[in-house]
Amino acid sequence: MFQRLAALLLLSASFVMPAHAQQQPQTDLARTQLSAGLYKIDVQIAQTPQQREIGLMFRKEMPQAEGMIFVFEQPATQCFWMRNTILPLTAAFVADDGRIVNLVDMQPMTENSHCSLEPVRYVLEMNQGWFAKKSIKKGAKLGGELFSATKR
Repeated sequence: MFQRLAALLLLSASFVMPAHAQQQPQTDLARTQLSAGLYKIDVQIAQTPQQREIGLMFRKEMPQAEGMIFVFEQPATQCFWMRNTILPLTAAFVADDGRIVNLVDMQPMTENSHCSLEPVRYVLEMNQGWFAKKSIKKGAKLGGELFSATKR
């Protein structure tokens, strides 16, 4: 009886393993272009709960002009951490109109929580230092179809 119960528990556990358990980066997400001043950014769009959960986990490199934008259904205080994320990143918490609410540098492979200072629907992750090198700070506006009034 005990062996049968143990086997059943093991079998049921295999069905609830998270999709990212395979430890592979997601590289096939839809893409869009954003602008930050004179700079163009090619971003992957993480918009489903599973895509947002995996984010940039397991990615070993990312070109300097690329990033990932996380799109949430409605504005809220968004908090991010770096579990299973190898790359040092900067998160830009972005309001509906494209305004950067705050920027936070995040260290790889940590579970420290980094949150938006006000409710936002978008979070753009770029290689750490990208925003600083381009002198893009809190209050700057990002452009792109995600932030156009017709998309809301």
